Amino acid sequence: MSFSEFDVTRRTRKRNFLNQIDYLIDWGPIEKAITEHYAPTFDAAGRPAYPGLLLFKMLLTGIWHGGLSDELVEDMANANLHVMRFLGLSLEDDVPDHSVLSRFRTRLTQVHAWDNLLKEINQQIQGHASW
Repeated sequence: MSFSEFDVTRRTRKRNFLNQIDYLIDWGPIEKAITEHYAPTFDAAGRPAYPGLLLFKMLLTGIWHGGLSDELVEDMANANLHVMRFLGLSLEDDVPDHSVLSRFRTRLTQVHAWDNLLKEINQQIQGHASW
């Protein structure tokens, strides 16, 4: 763990909404479903592509914070420690920009995966509602 990762962990409340969601959701099946439709290894410029799960979590962050634009989600991922931690980003990591998020959502929508992924998230959350 780097110093910055330790600092992010130290500075975030343990029981915030995103930490609780991250604890409740089994991301394995979701990540598997994403990779069926989005699994590039490099972007158009030859750099390593962003993981699909990271991009999906960014889009969820926007939904859960009142339907934020992709630009505002990008800003949150750069500035909000709770969001960074939820996304698995450190202070040194590059954050996908809004155009990457838009293309990712479009890709999942075109292959009819977006709605199914959201249903899976909702089912998992509802499964814990009986606690």
